Amino acid sequence: MAEAALPDVDAETMAAVREGMTAAEYRGREYRYLGSPVRGVERGTVEMAGAFVRGYPSTPRVLVLDPGVPRFFDGPIAVEEKLNGYNVRIAHVGEPLAITRGGHVCPYTTRVARDQLPLEAFFAEYPETMLCAEFVGPENPYTAHDVYDVDSLAPRVFDLRHRETGRPWPVEKRRSTLAGFEIPQPSFVGVFDPEEAVRAVREAIRELDAAGREGVVMQSTDGRDLLKYTTAATHRSDLEMAFSLPFDYGQDFLFSRLIREAFQAVEFGERGQALEERAHGLGEAILEPMVETIRTVGEGQLIGEDHTVRGSPEAVAELLAHFEDQGLSIEIRSDRRAGDQRVVHLTKVANQSRDKIQHFLEGGTIDQ
Repeated sequence: MAEAALPDVDAETMAAVREGMTAAEYRGREYRYLGSPVRGVERGTVEMAGAFVRGYPSTPRVLVLDPGVPRFFDGPIAVEEKLNGYNVRIAHVGEPLAITRGGHVCPYTTRVARDQLPLEAFFAEYPETMLCAEFVGPENPYTAHDVYDVDSLAPRVFDLRHRETGRPWPVEKRRSTLAGFEIPQPSFVGVFDPEEAVRAVREAIRELDAAGREGVVMQSTDGRDLLKYTTAATHRSDLEMAFSLPFDYGQDFLFSRLIREAFQAVEFGERGQALEERAHGLGEAILEPMVETIRTVGEGQLIGEDHTVRGSPEAVAELLAHFEDQGLSIEIRSDRRAGDQRVVHLTKVANQSRDKIQHFLEGGTIDQ
């Protein structure tokens, strides 16, 4: 029997995809995932029981709205809020499964998705469609941000795509379909022509920045062409996180955020006091968390990313086992019950930053 293959992918590319896949397991079910893109097939593509779930495509970023947006789009543009959480695809592969951007089936997110979304009804009508969702909220095992009206953790579906081809639904059809199922989705700014979109996005970015939110996604109304633009607030937040673990994040991560800030300052015409305020905020985001981390290591305490997760005892236990399978070093800070739920505050220990900082504090040298 011939092996299953991705539609619209030639045999040579399919062979390269299979060669690049890594074996994994979810509750006794074997699957394979693609850890890096191969010849146009996206990272995170999964094969399970002869069925495929296509990875989510990388979205390009524009640094200057004008002329970047009119140059990128040649027709109407739909603008929606970009949320700051973690990205999963929810697909029916024998059962509804939540798959992370990198291609791992996350048992914890799968449980949350099944609890909070009408997946049975949706997949009964659209079995070959995947829901692309951002999970946001303060009790988030991957990227925690307390700027949304969410108590714990909740999904916002921002895209619908064919499970195997990755083809997106048109924006209007997607939003109306999700509304019909009462599935939560990101806020909608509107549809604009390319020139109008520049003004609309600038206004939206100012409002989102003041609220500490991430940014916007612009896309052609057929859903095929996407472009993103983010706020200064999220640039600073990223830098604060990165410089709190200075030896765990690469220079490319840091430099890209600084570049975004510089171009945005020019885009928004900032000079004098406005530019000084941006520079001041940027400096604080870089220096203060790094100084605090060095002091924390010097006091013999752990450093890393702190998260709180909440769910049934079974769901939380599966999440912790998932982290262990991924080779993460986890320190449980507190573990309690709240009614029938288990609430765990944990730290993903940043061993590399801790060890290097300790080395320098003890008089070690650096070769640069």
